[in-house]
Amino acid sequence: MIPHDDRGLLLGDGLFETMLVVDGRMPHWAAHWARLMAGCATLGLPLPDEFQTRVACTNAVAVALLNKGRAAVRLTLTAGSGGRGLERPPSLVARVFATASPAPDGVQAPAQIITSHVRRNEGSPTSRLKTLAYLDNVLARRQALAAGADEALMLNTGGEVACATAANLFWINGDALFTPSLECGVLAGTTRARVIALAKDLRVPVVEGAFAPDAIHGSEGAFLTNSLIGLRAISRLDGKAMRAHRLFGALAGRL
Repeated sequence: MIPHDDRGLLLGDGLFETMLVVDGRMPHWAAHWARLMAGCATLGLPLPDEFQTRVACTNAVAVALLNKGRAAVRLTLTAGSGGRGLERPPSLVARVFATASPAPDGVQAPAQIITSHVRRNEGSPTSRLKTLAYLDNVLARRQALAAGADEALMLNTGGEVACATAANLFWINGDALFTPSLECGVLAGTTRARVIALAKDLRVPVVEGAFAPDAIHGSEGAFLTNSLIGLRAISRLDGKAMRAHRLFGALAGRL
């Protein structure tokens, strides 16, 4: 039971991680734990015990009878109970719990996306963390679904390309890979990091920076990344068809 004074419930004061589980194993646990550690340091939250936290995730998968095939486990950490107001209690006791559900197939149909009017606040440190305050992403996804799209492209307050509602963005031009930098208000995605490392291993130039929307609209191909979908090609952006690119296949086949 989550008490009514939980700061995660009342104020979004907390973090979460969504991890892929394959046949009961979490292959990218280390990357997710490292991001959780960084998030706790930024927000001033106590870090839970790693062993106990991993056991909680494993138990959640077992209870949901998802030890075979692909599953998703969500780990949630809140700032615990804190009473009324914004100030945290002097002695903070974090609350941690995990839930599991079936995960999507590893290969999904290409996505149709639209540009949302909801903006990312690149000036906020929370834009680079998986905090419990995800309402902007919820609203942008609702806009996309209402328009018959699968996902939404979110710009930041400066009008630069940031991310999708639940994924990082990449695009290809001239056999080079482009993606917004974290300073644009982008989540430090675990799959994003793996794609960048893989591209460098393949000697594919990777350019991280601040880009106007024209950069992705005029690209030779684009795709989404997150821990559950891996890589997902974008087939249409704001009504314009996007071509498949051979580099996408090369990356997806090795990730």
